[in-house]
Amino acid sequence: MAMLDANLHPAHAHKPTQFQTLTVVSVVLALVNMTWGLIDTRMVDGAFVWMKPLKFSLSFILLFATLALVEKRLSERLRSGWLMLLIGWVMAAAFLSEMAYMMYQAARAEASHFNLSTPFNEFMYTVVMATGAVVLVACVGLIGWLVKRDRNAALTPTLRESIWLGFLLSFALTMIVAGYLSGTGGHHVGLHPEGAATFPLVGWSGVTGDLRPAHFFSLHAMQLVPLFALWVERRNFANPVKAIRLFAFGYAGLTLVVFAIALAGLPLIPLG
Repeated sequence: MAMLDANLHPAHAHKPTQFQTLTVVSVVLALVNMTWGLIDTRMVDGAFVWMKPLKFSLSFILLFATLALVEKRLSERLRSGWLMLLIGWVMAAAFLSEMAYMMYQAARAEASHFNLSTPFNEFMYTVVMATGAVVLVACVGLIGWLVKRDRNAALTPTLRESIWLGFLLSFALTMIVAGYLSGTGGHHVGLHPEGAATFPLVGWSGVTGDLRPAHFFSLHAMQLVPLFALWVERRNFANPVKAIRLFAFGYAGLTLVVFAIALAGLPLIPLG
């Protein structure tokens, strides 16, 4: 992290950015959901009602914190330009609409995802939340493209390539995996009996196909590929950019293999 801060434009050092603000908002929502989760112990689909919005708020913290680190290192012209400002506002609208609906449904003890029980629920899930999800990952891909083109950004060539490829993979892979997932009616491919073995913390099925591992891999390419780049820069690779490209290619292949395993109705790791 110190390496990244050393490359930071001085003018950007203390001025809050739009994605830092969204990170703080996500933290506040996570605390609210956690607090309500301790008070409200109702269940929906075998999970506490506030678990879904809590998980999403934690995911948004990671998303916006990652974007804030990148945004602070863009050139002043791009960082303060109308396009980045528009991207921030669009992502904020998508984020807040999704969180508002999930928290509203949690308060009603109803599922927010795959809930088509009423015209309102169907519209919110298939239109509002679906549109919001596409907008969020599309903006991630767009930011990656802007990073690649911003030659005055405070980034090494290795980090620039890793951000571009990581953000691109998160967009492309999420569109594939989440696009399929949203139309299946649930996370599982095959029967997951009540009480069957699941992975600790994440709840992935250990007995049948589960699309969530591939979704996890697709979403977090934007963090893992740049983290690999930081490791590469400390190892003095002869051709670090080539190493990043090979890693990104392998990461995409791994994600698609995990996706194929789920589609075959098999658990990522059998747990019994």
